[in-house]
Amino acid sequence: MTKAGIVRAAVVVACLALGACATTSGVPYSTDIAPDTQAGLQDKRARFRETFCAVLEAHGHELPDYRPCDQALTRVGVEPAGTGKPVELGPSKRHLVAALVPGIGYECFAKWLQSPGTAAEHVRRYGYDMVAIKVDALSGIETNARQIRDAIMAMPADAQAPRLVLIGYSKGAPDILEAVVTYPEIRSRVAAVVSAAGSVHGSVLADDAEQYQADMLRHFPGATCESGDGGGVESLRPATRKAWLAQHPLPDDVRYYSLATFPQPERISSILKSSYKKLAKIDARNDSQVIFYDQFVPGSALVGYLNADHWAVAVPIARSHPTIGSMFVTQNAYPREALLEALLRFVEEDLATPP
Repeated sequence: MTKAGIVRAAVVVACLALGACATTSGVPYSTDIAPDTQAGLQDKRARFRETFCAVLEAHGHELPDYRPCDQALTRVGVEPAGTGKPVELGPSKRHLVAALVPGIGYECFAKWLQSPGTAAEHVRRYGYDMVAIKVDALSGIETNARQIRDAIMAMPADAQAPRLVLIGYSKGAPDILEAVVTYPEIRSRVAAVVSAAGSVHGSVLADDAEQYQADMLRHFPGATCESGDGGGVESLRPATRKAWLAQHPLPDDVRYYSLATFPQPERISSILKSSYKKLAKIDARNDSQVIFYDQFVPGSALVGYLNADHWAVAVPIARSHPTIGSMFVTQNAYPREALLEALLRFVEEDLATPP
């Protein structure tokens, strides 16, 4: 790729950060408080930390982007003490399947990203699996929820306990919540729902963005995505999301988990600094796209805070495009394979306990 092509690609990728496409005295950066109780969350960070640390030390050194546990997770407020129980690192007994729903625009640049699929390959070594659920890149949440429903119903049903762990990254989280509420027929197949850097309560950045700006992604090199129903940006506005949550209680026959991104400021990639600063006018505790408390599913179990920006947790740009990584996406490295394994092990253990 030429230098001009690199810059063009980076600028278009930056439009995924709605703030980078938008025009917009907040709370300063601090890890002194953890408003989990305000959100009605169950604080299970201690056990997840034990699980993630065990996975990183046992398997992480052989995987890409290894990082010590204390650098992979952010401590926020007073974190409960660990249980001290050993972490099961053998083959899975329940054989959970992580079903990932991506964020806005993903289909537009997926071909360019050339994701190697190493996370799925890794967890299959331990009896888990990972699949991707294809949704419209630029459509609203109702359209994508129907696509999630259809994808789940097309999968073979498990005769025993459900094995699907729906993981919603960014906009994928509210897409999943809409599907779970609107289509009760899928619930018997779903073991758990996880918001991973999810825009559950929306993103303030969407208030200053328009759909035509997101549509720029259709011109990304190799993009095959369409405009869809044109509701993607509107569905991410905080007023839209909060009104939906107020009107749609989540069904209690599904377990919910929140895995939030809460990076130290130095862990924000250079290309995301502008949107980070834009959000920092409201609250500096953001991942460049979403303030950390807007990632919580109401009433869920708080899994942990990842020391990663919004892209680093799920979009491995620097691995397949190292030049762009060194120039723009400067903090994109994160031990994603170990994270997925730890998340599935944590959820499997937690599902074995009464809700």
